[in-house]
Amino acid sequence: MNELLQLPGRGVIGVLTGGISKERNPSLQSGESACESLLRQGYRVKVIDTAERTFLQELREVDVAFLAIAGQFAEDGKLQGTLEVLGIPYTGSGVLASALAMHKPTAKTIVKAAGIEVYDEIRIDPDRDTKDIAKGIVDSLNLPVILKPESEGSSIGADVAHSEAEIVDIIETSRSVGMQMMAEPFDTGRCMTVGVLELEKGTVGLPPLEILTPHEFFDHASKQQGSLRSFHCPADISSDAQKNLSELAVAAHHALGCTGYSRSDFIISTDGRVHFLELNSLPSLKPTATLATMSAYIGISYDQMIQYILKAGIQERGYRP
Repeated sequence: MNELLQLPGRGVIGVLTGGISKERNPSLQSGESACESLLRQGYRVKVIDTAERTFLQELREVDVAFLAIAGQFAEDGKLQGTLEVLGIPYTGSGVLASALAMHKPTAKTIVKAAGIEVYDEIRIDPDRDTKDIAKGIVDSLNLPVILKPESEGSSIGADVAHSEAEIVDIIETSRSVGMQMMAEPFDTGRCMTVGVLELEKGTVGLPPLEILTPHEFFDHASKQQGSLRSFHCPADISSDAQKNLSELAVAAHHALGCTGYSRSDFIISTDGRVHFLELNSLPSLKPTATLATMSAYIGISYDQMIQYILKAGIQERGYRP
């Protein structure tokens, strides 16, 4: 068992999970795993579903918030802002970093300014004619393209289009559910993800993990069904390429002002160029997910990873255990 951290107040950790976003079910799974780990290590834990009406009242019973949650009102800074107002230390990135990372066009602009290559994108005007938009996308980016929501995770709402007609269909579907979309070139290169953990020795980029799926890309179904994906950690690339990806993930983490932990996604094109896709400031905490898999490769057990995340959070918010 890891040595318990000294926590503020009565030492009750509120595991915040569930929520009202489209990522509710994965969030509940992360929350269950994090709760089991904290209990196993000897901490006092209270599970709080942020979708419940009693959410704010229940927060009065905790001294630290452990965020095992994803999606809207979780990764976008709103939940972090609520905890800041209430004076409750919490894990993960702060209000601004969470909001910046959640909005893909803004995150890409910041990361590009830090010297990391990104794909060009077109933000889709919700009021323009869809056929005009589709033609403009093809003229600017060529086909195929991938269309994705500007502020969703887990590839929710993302789809690949191979024709103007498919672009129109995807945009019209997204408009029917109120999603603000963007378009990027679709690159059939290798899909890589790289975790970042803040440890005692500093911020560490974990070994890159390659994601393989029979689908055209790592879509929402592939992320939620283990039979539709496989992980290779470390990725079967040169040691120099591994080192470069880990350094890029740390650079993106710092550029967006993230703290505690994060996970960045990249594509290695067939010509060897690396493009940043997005940064997840609250990646899945399931033991079988990518962050835990990468951590395990360098000898960090699941319980140790949870402990590192907890410690980084309370230290960042001004409490020194």
